[in-house]
Amino acid sequence: MQNPSTRVRLIPARCGTAARVSAGQRVRVINTHGQQVVDTWAYAQSDPGEFMSMEHSRGHIGTIFPSTGSVMRTNRRRPILSFVEDISGGRHDTLIAACDRYRYQLLGCTTHHANCTDNLAAALGELDLTTERTPCPLNLFMNIPIESDGGLTFAPPVSSAGQWVTLRAEMDLVIVFSACPQDLVPVNGLNCTPTDAHFEILAGESA
Repeated sequence: MQNPSTRVRLIPARCGTAARVSAGQRVRVINTHGQQVVDTWAYAQSDPGEFMSMEHSRGHIGTIFPSTGSVMRTNRRRPILSFVEDISGGRHDTLIAACDRYRYQLLGCTTHHANCTDNLAAALGELDLTTERTPCPLNLFMNIPIESDGGLTFAPPVSSAGQWVTLRAEMDLVIVFSACPQDLVPVNGLNCTPTDAHFEILAGESA
């Protein structure tokens, strides 16, 4: 039965959203339709200049693919988010930068295209926060197979509808999600159709 203190929120297709999370709370990110990448950022509430860093995290977890038990680190090497549960197939990306207008221009777009970089700024703006840079996100559900020669591929997620990953806040933080708008390469499924996703904030360790 769902905990009555749970708050369920929408991550609209092609858009972003942000929320404040207290240390010890858990955030469950749900791949509602099964094939949606969710770009994820986290910032220390006390100082947004401290943020979840993929390059620092990889050195601590010893892999490019985080899984249950992995503790993600900030650019000051402090724990910020931990993977405590993953029933999504266990494939998430720590390598690929957030999409931006330049990415879509290189893919042939001649008009504005929604992108995760703008979604991050807009979501932070809703909390009266700003950022001077776009850190590399934790790309939940993103499937980037790595070949033996080091080559990589943009492949569809391995998750199914309704599957999730649960993250624990290791400090008071602001978490930001973007339902990635990418529709020109098949990271959001072979049909290249971005969809919405959801997240729940669970009240503390007992949730």
